[in-house]
Amino acid sequence: MFSSQQETILITIIAVYFMFLFGLSLFVNRNVKTYDDYNVAGRSTKLMPLVLTFVGTAIGGSILLGYMTNGYLFGMGQQWLAIGFTLTSIVIAAFLLKRIRLLGERYNMVTLGDFTALRYGEGARIPTVISIICAYAAITGMQFVAIATILQLTTGLSMTAGIIISWVLLTLKTYFGGLKSVMLQDAIHGTIQTVGIFFLLIVIMFMIGDWGSLADEARNAEGGNMLSIFNISASEFFVYMLTIGAYQFVRQDLWQRFWAAKDEKTAKTGFWAAIVLGFLTAAITIVIGFLGKFGLNMTDIDPSLIYYEIIGQVLPFPLVIVMLIALLATVISCADSFFLAASSSIVNDIVKPRLKNVEQKQMLTLSRMSVVVVSIISLLLALYIPQLVTLWITGTAMLVSGLLAPVLFGLFWRRVTKAAGLSAMWAGLVVALIWQIAGHPFGLHPVFLGLPVSIVTLVAVTLLSDQEKEHAMYEELKKSG
Repeated sequence: MFSSQQETILITIIAVYFMFLFGLSLFVNRNVKTYDDYNVAGRSTKLMPLVLTFVGTAIGGSILLGYMTNGYLFGMGQQWLAIGFTLTSIVIAAFLLKRIRLLGERYNMVTLGDFTALRYGEGARIPTVISIICAYAAITGMQFVAIATILQLTTGLSMTAGIIISWVLLTLKTYFGGLKSVMLQDAIHGTIQTVGIFFLLIVIMFMIGDWGSLADEARNAEGGNMLSIFNISASEFFVYMLTIGAYQFVRQDLWQRFWAAKDEKTAKTGFWAAIVLGFLTAAITIVIGFLGKFGLNMTDIDPSLIYYEIIGQVLPFPLVIVMLIALLATVISCADSFFLAASSSIVNDIVKPRLKNVEQKQMLTLSRMSVVVVSIISLLLALYIPQLVTLWITGTAMLVSGLLAPVLFGLFWRRVTKAAGLSAMWAGLVVALIWQIAGHPFGLHPVFLGLPVSIVTLVAVTLLSDQEKEHAMYEELKKSG
């Protein structure tokens, strides 16, 4: 794709960029003194950094590369990838955010496990951690794959070598920085990636010029209407809604950012702004993939390389470098956030409850060691399932099956018993895992079994159990209005 001289320039710039980020992590590390500093940024984040970290975390390598590939292959019906997580994000902002924020402040929460343990007892921490590790290790591994793809195209490295290199670099950067460093870097990355995607769309639209002929070609392509947003099967639609969409409700990194905001107003304003910006970025990414096929007439290429093919065709080499940096920014801002979300579950929900009189310095060390554990799990998943969107959907299916019903019912239904919540977690998670390992028998995605089993178990056990004393947290929520 590039000449040897251009490859040398790209390798140098990428190496310098990683060194810059690592140096920034070390710089921020000087001010990371406590467990809360490392995991929830001291609970003092202001508006603009919060908006950018929301967007930087939501828009990762899977979106920029995976969504663009899907747009190229399947057309505008893939907009449901963007619509799915946007609809659920709106519900969160309107109905859940205030409750999540209030409980986090009142009970000094760090992880989703803190909520499930509060509502269903300490035994709920283990299935919560397993569900989160399944999802976040998969999504982190997905970022390793994205970076490996970049390195393969720019340096000729094999995918395996690229995954291992990205694992080492991202693990070191996240190990030293914590959430304060992640949010600072997200502010940089969020700006670069958003501006880069919008700029690329403008350039492509200018080059195409005639939308009419493009639309006619797309309407008649491949036996279906590639231009229609409804060009998607019902099963594919429900997989997107119940995985990528539904997992927004139980995204631990999202809850942690609600708690990291300096106050509730900042959390609300920042999240609403990020919903709009995140949807536009994801939707435009799909449009760019679509335009690559029907506007730029790229019909004889590897679909997984559509991003690189487009920037190589429409931009001069200096701007190609900028867009590759935008891609790296997108991937990195997502990866380190998921690293921390998963690692904080290990230290907060497995290690901390078993320690007594532990000092902040020791907890900080344990948090960093947990990053290493998560990175190894993520590495193995990246090597086992290197397909971007597949890896994301697989991970989110585990999280949704295990936690969605217990968390949502636990936030709103006072009648739910502790036994019901705990049973629902294990039932949904185990069924989804077994179905995934079995290879999706009968063509059914694991979430189609795991989530219904979890819901039925929760409702049935609750109705068959003796009514328990109402949890004190509901009185706290009632007082807040």
